[in-house]
Amino acid sequence: MSKGILIVDDASFMRMMIKDILTKNGFEVVGEAENGAKAIEKFKELNPELVIMDITMPEMDGIQAVKEIKNIDKDAKIVMCSAMGQQAMVIEAIQAGAKDFIVKPFQADRVIEAVKKVLS
Repeated sequence: MSKGILIVDDASFMRMMIKDILTKNGFEVVGEAENGAKAIEKFKELNPELVIMDITMPEMDGIQAVKEIKNIDKDAKIVMCSAMGQQAMVIEAIQAGAKDFIVKPFQADRVIEAVKKVLS
C-alpha cells in the first residue's frame, strides 16, 4: 500500500496538472494544499510518501515549509517545483532538504522521472 503523494501549489490548475500526470502513471495522490502552512497540516495528517512542493506561495513559501516538514520528519521526501529563473531559490530548497526539483511548465516525463528517482 503506497502512502501516496501530497501536492502543494497555490494554483489549483497546477495541482490538477501534476495530479493528472501522477495518476495517469499509476501514482496515488492522497492530498493537496494551496500553501506551505496547509502543506504542514496535511503532511502531519496524511504522512505522505512524497511531497511535491511549489516554491512561491502565499502565507508560507515552499522553502519554509520544507524546513518545517523536515523538522517533523527528517526522512521526508520532497520534490520542489519552480518557475524558470528561480535557481537561487531551488538551491536554497535543496539545502533545506528537498531531494529534487521540476521546472514549470511541467513535462510529464520529467515529473515522473523525479518522482521515481526520489521514491526509489
